Amino acid sequence: MIWLYRVLLNLAIPFGLVSLVFRGFKNPQYWSRWSERFGFANKEVKQNAPFDLWLHAVSVGEARAAVPLIKRLLQEQPDSNILLTTTTPTGSAMVKMMLKESVSHCYFPYDLGWSMNKFVASVGAKMVLIMETEIWPNMIEAVHRSGATLVYTNVRLSERSYSSYAKFPNLVKRTLKMVDHFAVQGKLDRKHLELLGVDSAKISETGSIKFDVSVPPSLRESAEVMRRQLGPDRLIWIAGSTREGEEGIILSVYKSLKEVFPTLLLVLVPRHPERFDYMARKIQRRGLKCVRRTENVAELDCDVDVFLGDTMGELSLMYASSDVAFVGGSLEPLGGQNILEPCALGVPVVFGPHMFNFPDISRWTIKEGAGRMVDGEQGLKEAVAELLANPSLRDEMGSKGVAFIEAHRGALEKNYNLIESISKTKT
Repeated sequence: MIWLYRVLLNLAIPFGLVSLVFRGFKNPQYWSRWSERFGFANKEVKQNAPFDLWLHAVSVGEARAAVPLIKRLLQEQPDSNILLTTTTPTGSAMVKMMLKESVSHCYFPYDLGWSMNKFVASVGAKMVLIMETEIWPNMIEAVHRSGATLVYTNVRLSERSYSSYAKFPNLVKRTLKMVDHFAVQGKLDRKHLELLGVDSAKISETGSIKFDVSVPPSLRESAEVMRRQLGPDRLIWIAGSTREGEEGIILSVYKSLKEVFPTLLLVLVPRHPERFDYMARKIQRRGLKCVRRTENVAELDCDVDVFLGDTMGELSLMYASSDVAFVGGSLEPLGGQNILEPCALGVPVVFGPHMFNFPDISRWTIKEGAGRMVDGEQGLKEAVAELLANPSLRDEMGSKGVAFIEAHRGALEKNYNLIESISKTKT
């Protein structure tokens, strides 16, 4: 199976290049730094190697979750030499914006045997951390052969992901046997790993690092400023991390709600930056007046319908400036996005039925009264309308969200202590 996997991946190289070309039409960043995709470390990595730690975070969500852990590591060990890899340009941009020069960055190579061997040798990392669950057999084997410690942290293994991996039991079991430890988010993740053949002694339940979201006072102050810019007397509904197929529903719901709540403003933040221009045109085609964040308008006119969040790294600020939040990736079968961010900010959250990437978190959010799951356009309209019409309900759900986050904090410290313990044991 491993040889078949390697042969098929090498045969797929031309398709990978074609994919980069086509993705580049939406985001030109995909047209650059191709050599990194094939294991050739960039100049920065070569100059700073060998690294104490190599941490991989696929895209924006994983990178944001990784940032508090990296800051915690640097707080205790300021001289640590850290490499952070991502797969997407948006993840790369997030790393540079949030961590600046404190870490080195490179794209994660394709899982080709020769490219991974070259990259692992160039990096020379003592420890490798993989955020959440990306099982790449050639990467795992290359790291294992190098003698580095390999840990999967903040692991979530949904029913869908487990079912996919379970189709190749021998390959997956052989591969996972080479991982030193898994820090999983919950009991279901542990169960799935054990069913895939992982020794239970290699698994620790540490919770989700995403609960350890911090809300600095400066964010609150900035949110007050933005609220004045958007309209202090307006009701504000934010739809964050939206995906293709959802915005049409959201805009239709907004037009219906506008008839009941004349001062309502929709803050729309698409998940992927390459869709910002497209969404601006789509909003205008719907006959709605749109202002983009990048226009830097000092104060919105009262007839503006949609404020388009077309910047990176400001979603928390926009959540904090709003009355009600909808989190995207959930009306379509895409698995959902992080609903804990608005909860931590005291904003009631609404999301769709497709939350299979966050099964425990979505269930707990509903149970604690901090959020609501809706099914389709009518359900979304009714839930948002009820929250907009009832300030006391918004306050109650917002308070429950904050309490919910506080009750589940601690995963960051557990992961840090686990990493430290494993590092000392290997030493």
